[in-house]
Amino acid sequence: MDFIKGLWKNRKLVFQLGKNDFRNRFASTSLGAIWGFAQPFVFMLTYVIVFQYILETGSNGNYPYVVWFLPGMAMWMYCSDAILTASNSIRNYSYLVKKVVFPVDIIPIISLTSSSFIGMFLILIAIIASSIYGFFPNLLNVFYIIFCAVCFIIALTRFTSALTTLVPDFSQLLNIMMQLFMWFTPIVWNLDMLNVNMVKIFKAFPFTYLVEGLRQAFMENSTIITDNNYMYTIIFWVVTILLYMWGNSIFRKNKKDFADVL
Repeated sequence: MDFIKGLWKNRKLVFQLGKNDFRNRFASTSLGAIWGFAQPFVFMLTYVIVFQYILETGSNGNYPYVVWFLPGMAMWMYCSDAILTASNSIRNYSYLVKKVVFPVDIIPIISLTSSSFIGMFLILIAIIASSIYGFFPNLLNVFYIIFCAVCFIIALTRFTSALTTLVPDFSQLLNIMMQLFMWFTPIVWNLDMLNVNMVKIFKAFPFTYLVEGLRQAFMENSTIITDNNYMYTIIFWVVTILLYMWGNSIFRKNKKDFADVL
């Protein structure tokens, strides 16, 4: 609760520093923050061209591949960028850690806020592209999944940001793990390729819940949110809450040592 209270108390500071963080990523370029939106957009467009028109991959449904692919990839790119930047945030903001009066707990949230500008842009692109094809999302589901993503990222990075600060090599391991998670998450492949038992296992993964949850907001069928009497929703929130409690405990126990190792 102390973390949540501190976050609410410093919400304006977090938002302002988040905006500054986003601008500073591209401060040395002529186009500035435009690159922050252009790079992931071109990356997503490349995937669509390669998988839909070159490899001729289908969407496994009565909807275009763009409608199936873009929401899932947008959610993944948001999660991946936010997790990696938030995990390295304390080292990147070492000058703030050494200021005793600065609330160290909110530093990962600053990076999460910065990543959210790009993440929300990508989700908006997915909504616009799908709407052009006549598939309009259930906005309630969209907002819910975004809320789920933010909560999960905060829970996970409470642990990863502390560990990356104490053990710098963990940052490289995390990069490798996120690449593996991408291919083990149904972003460019479909869950229907697996047998029934494997589908149940993969649906229990948090990243699958987020990717499929946003993707299925554009579909008319039942979603992973309500599937099996909300079983996967319950699993997601149990995992997120336990992860937050564990990560928060590790963060609080070790944050006194952050200034010494930086």
